[in-house]
Amino acid sequence: MTLAVIVQARFGSSRLPGKILNPLGSTTALARVLDRCARIVAADTVIVAVPDSAENDAVAEAAAAAGYAVARGPEDDVLTRYAKAARAVEAETVMRVTSDCPFLDPRVCDQVIALWRETPADYVNNTAPPLFPHGLDCEVFSAGLLYEAEAKATDAAAREHVTPWIRAQAHLTLGNLTGPGDGVERLRWTLDYPEDLAFCQAVYAHLGEERAAVIGWAELAEVCRQHPELTAINAKRHDTLRLARGIRASLQRRWAG
Repeated sequence: MTLAVIVQARFGSSRLPGKILNPLGSTTALARVLDRCARIVAADTVIVAVPDSAENDAVAEAAAAAGYAVARGPEDDVLTRYAKAARAVEAETVMRVTSDCPFLDPRVCDQVIALWRETPADYVNNTAPPLFPHGLDCEVFSAGLLYEAEAKATDAAAREHVTPWIRAQAHLTLGNLTGPGDGVERLRWTLDYPEDLAFCQAVYAHLGEERAAVIGWAELAEVCRQHPELTAINAKRHDTLRLARGIRASLQRRWAG
């Protein structure tokens, strides 16, 4: 069964344009994410889903230069872009991640995949409730469900965010890999604001490139605990994060597993 990790990536960002092409050590934030995806044991391939506009050519070129397959599709209809990427690699199973997570943990991704394979769940993620640090988000489901969503989803938000239509189907079983919820959920490791980039670059400077490129989430959480000056860099974004994630969690209808 071919399991494809599909990474959505684009140049545009209202808060930090070109954010994923910024350097973390000797390569781009995008390459850091892709290299972590390549370390997911259960994954057979990694492909980057990039908008087909000229503005995004640099993103496609950076992904290809890092050694990864690229599929191009509509910028706003991310659902169609995902489906095109899945068909390009003949995926039977899809793991969805985003390119703004430079500390994505391959082991957490493997745990999500294992839960999907070992339970009756049709769909599994690790964000409902959001009890991991923000920046480890992933979700897994069959390519068949992706193609069904592509054919049936009509709401603009469902097409932008890929999986809302799947999660709204009452006949499907949804699963969640639960995080520790001991305060680590307040840690912000995603790349969205200039302060987030400064945090990520500070982690690389503090740990050194070799260690930062492969550090797992639990070890990084301990580094953040011991060095609060790091988390202070983007701390003002935490309250906004908690509000947004709390609203998202409250909208989830039910979770199995």
